[in-house]
Amino acid sequence: MSRIGRMPIAIPAGVTVKVDGNVVSVKGPKGELSRALPQDMIIEVADGNIHIKRPSEEKQHRSLHGLTRTLVANMVTGVTQGFSRTLEIAGVGYRASKAGTKLNLTLGFSHPVEVEPPKGITIDVPAPTKVVVSGIDKEAVGALAAQIRSYREPEPYKGKGIKYEGERIRRKAGKAGGKGKK
Repeated sequence: MSRIGRMPIAIPAGVTVKVDGNVVSVKGPKGELSRALPQDMIIEVADGNIHIKRPSEEKQHRSLHGLTRTLVANMVTGVTQGFSRTLEIAGVGYRASKAGTKLNLTLGFSHPVEVEPPKGITIDVPAPTKVVVSGIDKEAVGALAAQIRSYREPEPYKGKGIKYEGERIRRKAGKAGGKGKK
């Protein structure tokens, strides 16, 4: 039995869960999420909890059991608390600003990089070197944060670039050759 899959998901107050075949809809104070889950998984809503069950002990069903439970739990967490990823910008002249809903990044290119967030995702710039991506869909928040990071990934020599908050960059030593040696 999957250790993650067998745990029930508590439904907080103010959250409604509707199961229609393999489509689960979760509505809460922050919004509404709907997702089609694997066809074989059995999703039951009873006495304030959501239970995910698998039809057999086949390898495919065992691997989908924990995944399905985690996806539903992330939906419930998203509509109650939401998710956010914080990015830090390091480098001389590297900065972020916000114009309307768009994010403008100055990353040493000959042009500024503009990022338009998808529907349901918000971008905040509390400081010129800090960007906060937040929303109710964990997958969409992570994807947008990864896209922003990919514009200038941190390099190992000086540590310049965009990194996640708390991410450690393994630094490399520069050239070992000294001047004046013959």
